[in-house]
Amino acid sequence: MAEKTHKQKIGKTGEDIAEKYLQNKGFLIVDKNYLKKYGEIDIIAKKGEILHFIEVKSVSCENFDDLEGKVSHITGSYRPEDNVHRQKLKRLSNTLQVYLFEKFQKDQPEWVFDVITVKLSIKTRQARIKFLENLIL
Repeated sequence: MAEKTHKQKIGKTGEDIAEKYLQNKGFLIVDKNYLKKYGEIDIIAKKGEILHFIEVKSVSCENFDDLEGKVSHITGSYRPEDNVHRQKLKRLSNTLQVYLFEKFQKDQPEWVFDVITVKLSIKTRQARIKFLENLIL
């Protein structure tokens, strides 16, 4: 198996941090990295009776000040959630529908789509997490 790229390592680290964050908030992790040819769902978790499909976006920098200085063409400031664009949402929607069909043919649970962003500081080895809940897919 080929060695992971820097970007893949950052993504995996972000997903691990997001998973621990969710568990600390009382979520039960149901599935991770559910992969189909049209897309992947990073984390599938349950809290109460609601199933959460969660996209994790991670970014690293030398320190948080460096990250704040980056600029997005969309918002004027850098936000990892800006990478959840229309095409990505379409792929996620398709993958989510297949998951629901495979796992719950008849009684589909109530579900929501969430995004977790993880900003990693290489220098301080700290993370900042933002949990965007119940987004429109």
